[in-house]
Amino acid sequence: MSSIDDAVVTRLSKKGKTYEILVDSDKALEFRKGIVIPVDEIVVVTEVFHDSRKGDRVSDEDLEDVFNTRDRLKAAEIILREGQIQLTTEQRRKMVEEKKKQIADTIFKQAVDPKTKIPHPISRIMNAMEEAHVNIDPFKPANEQVEVVIEKIRAIIPLSVEVIDVALKVPIQYAGKASSIIKSISKVKNEEWKADYWFALIEIPAGMQSTIYEKINSITSGTADIKILKEEK
Repeated sequence: MSSIDDAVVTRLSKKGKTYEILVDSDKALEFRKGIVIPVDEIVVVTEVFHDSRKGDRVSDEDLEDVFNTRDRLKAAEIILREGQIQLTTEQRRKMVEEKKKQIADTIFKQAVDPKTKIPHPISRIMNAMEEAHVNIDPFKPANEQVEVVIEKIRAIIPLSVEVIDVALKVPIQYAGKASSIIKSISKVKNEEWKADYWFALIEIPAGMQSTIYEKINSITSGTADIKILKEEK
């Protein structure tokens, strides 16, 4: 269990009431990023409050009604996963900056300059986000913020989210690994498995062409056939 000196509030609202726990903010943030940390090492007291400053403790009946458990550590885990962690100014700044970079990287991969058909450099996208005073939610996944950010920075840099259809023909000895990776990063519109090759028609963001081609060529040692079929306007 962490020290009370490091404690910050993590708060969750459910059924019209507020539920708070006291946590080590650094460990709570690591937990939210997917790092496995026992809940009892994150909370500084094994208690759930309606108002931690007043010591207003949640009753067992209230816990069971809202969290389906009377176990305060199990309830704390739900609050950790879903609630809002109180951040220091420096922690919030770092998290927002990290999320901005993730969003800019996603825009770089998915959008292009409609005139040149080439992605804008990440640094230019970041500068446009600053100029447009884009508000970034440090806890919301980057891919869920991309669309809003693109709309806000379009007035500063031209952006077009275009997709292209690409036909792949991969020798069968590389097909298993190739299909697994391709399906994780693109939309497979059609596929056929033959005795000596795997054929796939995939849809990808125009800005990801080079990244996907490099992956395919790396997997297949350059033996795959890759052909752009059409561009979507």
